[in-house]
Amino acid sequence: MLPMPPERILLHVCCAPCSTAAVERLLTLGSEVILFFSNSNISPRGEYLRRLDEARRLAEMHGLELYEDDYDHDAWLAHIRGLEEEPERGARCLKCFAYNLGRASSAAQRLACTGFTTTLTVSRHKSSRDIFAQGGRFPGFVPLDFKKQDGYARSIALSRQLDLYRQDYCGCEFSRRPGTVKTR
Repeated sequence: MLPMPPERILLHVCCAPCSTAAVERLLTLGSEVILFFSNSNISPRGEYLRRLDEARRLAEMHGLELYEDDYDHDAWLAHIRGLEEEPERGARCLKCFAYNLGRASSAAQRLACTGFTTTLTVSRHKSSRDIFAQGGRFPGFVPLDFKKQDGYARSIALSRQLDLYRQDYCGCEFSRRPGTVKTR
């Protein structure tokens, strides 16, 4: 069972497909959901824009507000500098989580949300424990594991039903190397 989320929660959106089940669950629990697309890790820019467009579509389908963070891939690259050769699920991913969740925390405070969480936990390829550890460094983080209660399977089903674009890598150029873990 997931803990009860705050009444007004900011949901960091990694992509529309991962967001589907998280949004559904939060709305079912009675939360006011504010979406926040903050993904300067995504490369190339065309891929970022495609994912952003899908997040906009999902927000519109549910009648939700979507706030878009500034895209600054150079700042993200500077943040993870020295970790480019790390394997998927390694130190680079932890730094990436911290980067995006820190931005989400700041946005939640600006938007007067009573807490924030992330769709990153729906992926079976990401460790919720690692995400919680990084998120816990920031005020207002709510550790919701959207993988629970078949969240990943539900996100796949909803993505197909809504005909959402589903990418096959986490977003950064380093996750596209041969032999890396895919998000599908």
